[in-house]
Amino acid sequence: MNKKIKAGIIGSTGYAGGELARLLLQRDDVEIVWYGSKSYADQKYGSIYQNMYQMTDAVCGNEDMEALADMADVVFTATPQGLCASLVSESVLSRTKIIDLSADFRIKDVDTYEEWYKIKHPSPQFIPEAVYGLCEINRNQITKETRLVANPGCYTTCSILTAYPLVKEGLIDVDTLIVDAKSGTSGAGRSAK
Repeated sequence: MNKKIKAGIIGSTGYAGGELARLLLQRDDVEIVWYGSKSYADQKYGSIYQNMYQMTDAVCGNEDMEALADMADVVFTATPQGLCASLVSESVLSRTKIIDLSADFRIKDVDTYEEWYKIKHPSPQFIPEAVYGLCEINRNQITKETRLVANPGCYTTCSILTAYPLVKEGLIDVDTLIVDAKSGTSGAGRSAK
């Protein structure tokens, strides 16, 4: 029998974190060992997401990345911009792998990130090693040795996967490409802001 992958989720009670937990709970090869939540620490996960009350009786922990790094093979961060980058360190990356669902490591240029998100990037030293996790294009860069994956967002995924074949074949000029996208609840997250 294969060993289960031990996964932790920081931001497990937000929209993306909840969807991630729901998907991981359906897998036989994954065990969620940490449901991190700033807002719901010490509450049962099944009381927050009542559709999962029969799937887990786990209690939400806090956002202690250092403690989680010792427990999990992989840590997913489904948090607002800036939080993952403020929690990640060389010590953490030497003990676990991070898959960041925020934009903290997607943009390779720090100035562009800071201009768009209006925050100072807390750990720009890790940006160069982050692999942009669009596996349809970067599959060979995502290996067992990869420590940090910058998960692409929903808009970028649908936009890039649609345009990539056309750009690759030289059928469109990237300087003329415009993506006009609108969002419902998924792009904005769980909170009303």
